[in-house]
Amino acid sequence: MRTCISFEDDHRGQCLRASGACAWFSVLFIIMLATGCAKHVSVAHAVSIGHSEKGIASWYGEPYHGRKTASGEMYDMNQWTAAHRTLPFGTWVEVTNLTNAKSVKVRITDRGPFVHGRIIDLSRAAAKEIDLIGPGIVQVRIRVIRAPASS
Repeated sequence: MRTCISFEDDHRGQCLRASGACAWFSVLFIIMLATGCAKHVSVAHAVSIGHSEKGIASWYGEPYHGRKTASGEMYDMNQWTAAHRTLPFGTWVEVTNLTNAKSVKVRITDRGPFVHGRIIDLSRAAAKEIDLIGPGIVQVRIRVIRAPASS
């Protein structure tokens, strides 16, 4: 395939040759760009009582208060709930702040956090219970204490 492009600076009207490979690479580039911007969605996995993880917890509040969560419930930052990437909705976990040993029990109602290295986003009420509000992030251990009814 031959495509001619006339450049204003070039009075000769040079032609550029576009090969099938060039068109293929263009399509591939567009696909990669589109998927790189897509939100990463995790799939819930089966859960067992006692399952435990350690990592960084954060919290979310005001901008999301009253919005629909991934489970379909309305988010209430004053309830003891949390967002986790893969635990089934309705799973109850105990979250322990590893710096002060305070813990809180929360129900998974949303997906997240979508920040690398974080394992759970707590509601404002739950974060306050374990002194997470001030620092914003802390090292925690989460432990599954009750599986959802449908699991």
